[in-house]
Amino acid sequence: MKGIDFNLGKGFTFSKHIPEDVSPFDRVFDIFKELLTHTSGDLEEAFEWLDTLDKEYNIFNEDYSLQDFEEDLKKRGYIKEEIDPEDGNSGKGTGKNLLTAKLESALREYALDQIFGKIKKSGIGNHRTTKTGVGDERDGENRNYQFGDDLNLVNMTESLKNAQINNGIGDLRLTENDLIVEETKHKAQMSTVLMIDISHSMILYGEDRITPAKKVAMALVELIHRKYPKDSIDIIVFGDEAWPIKIKDLPYLKVGPYHTNTVAGLELAMDILRRKRNTNKQIFMITDGKPSCMHLPSGEFYKNSNGLDERIVVQCLNKAAQARKLKIPITTFMIAQDPYLRQFVELFTAQNNGKAFLTGLSGLGQMIFEDYEKNRIKRI
Repeated sequence: MKGIDFNLGKGFTFSKHIPEDVSPFDRVFDIFKELLTHTSGDLEEAFEWLDTLDKEYNIFNEDYSLQDFEEDLKKRGYIKEEIDPEDGNSGKGTGKNLLTAKLESALREYALDQIFGKIKKSGIGNHRTTKTGVGDERDGENRNYQFGDDLNLVNMTESLKNAQINNGIGDLRLTENDLIVEETKHKAQMSTVLMIDISHSMILYGEDRITPAKKVAMALVELIHRKYPKDSIDIIVFGDEAWPIKIKDLPYLKVGPYHTNTVAGLELAMDILRRKRNTNKQIFMITDGKPSCMHLPSGEFYKNSNGLDERIVVQCLNKAAQARKLKIPITTFMIAQDPYLRQFVELFTAQNNGKAFLTGLSGLGQMIFEDYEKNRIKRI
């Protein structure tokens, strides 16, 4: 048997298998989660792929078959049989299996472990901040009082203890020199909107760009939930239109026969962030193509797939400037290298005073991770 290394956007790479002390189910489960990501949550297609791989690479054996694996998925609560809507009260199934919330969560964890490595859940969520002055959370450390410190931060227990040591019990008095204050740190909470391009170009020319984007989205959601639980993240997709999707729907994300309405995506992202109370807000945009669509005042679509349409570009730049006025930086991850796209990204980034990464698929996850972690500025 051979091991399988699933590279982002590069298909399957097979190498010599090194035995590990894992159960037959866990060994196959990792392969199956990868297949589910590629098939956008289509269980039937994923099982077909698994069967095909088994015939060539002997994934299963006499002791553990494909049927055994399917039964284990059901027993462990990863898949369930769809209930016939006409016989909902009787609980009669249709014979079609569905992913459960447990498996959807497992796919996000798998994406996180693949891209970011093992990250333990944290009780607080900190981002770097340049803000000075009194912080918004106490961190348990004490120091001597300094002129100008907020008196609400005085630790009375430690201050009285100081007074007793300095002056004795018989002459107990509290002076400025006895005061101890609690240190505080700024916890910069972040509200993020992640925009994912689902236009047809994301699967053109034989290159699967939507699966890496989808995997990065699942990993980023899981990262924030584990390490930055006070932060918020919303996912929106944009093709001809733009609309929000629920986190649980990420595994099923597919491209469509769409153009790229970047303007609509930015409008929706800013509308979502306007309603957030956090001071720190940002937009991440994963796209591989030029903006080629927008709405006209009449409500009709204006589309142009030939080069960069000046009318559409102007509207995109206006939205970038609007986001800048709202203090919402936009980070663009352009997974294409065309010179005219580079020119557009440079103009767009300058208008927003945001950031841009012109990248292939393999480094996409790490770039987003580092940018989110460090909350830093990287200008074109």
